[in-house]
Amino acid sequence: MNKKVIFVDDSATVLMSVEMAMESLAGIVDFEAYDNPIEALEVIKNNKFDLIVTDINMPQMSGFDFVKQIRAIGIKTPTLALTTENTPQMKMKGKSVGINGWITKPFTSDKLQMAVKRVLR
Repeated sequence: MNKKVIFVDDSATVLMSVEMAMESLAGIVDFEAYDNPIEALEVIKNNKFDLIVTDINMPQMSGFDFVKQIRAIGIKTPTLALTTENTPQMKMKGKSVGINGWITKPFTSDKLQMAVKRVLR
């Protein structure tokens, strides 16, 4: 059975890159992509995912608040940040809200695939 992954990023370009990277994991991973964290939150409340990947800086809601809300309703799904933010302070803040790992943009397909596979193992 394929693992289910949800990606949340307000950038259409990033979501296209994610889609291209995930194509090579077809047969292992089914993924959904959303450009609005509020919409994605509703989907996560009603569906089980094996991995959540979120941007940090989004206009509707920050990735930190997004993860806080997911954790507040008891969802413990592993969560990765996919972001340009890379300071130790941001990573510590991420860890404090329940983000399990960090992928820095720009990313290569290989790097994203490896991170996804590592978490889904």
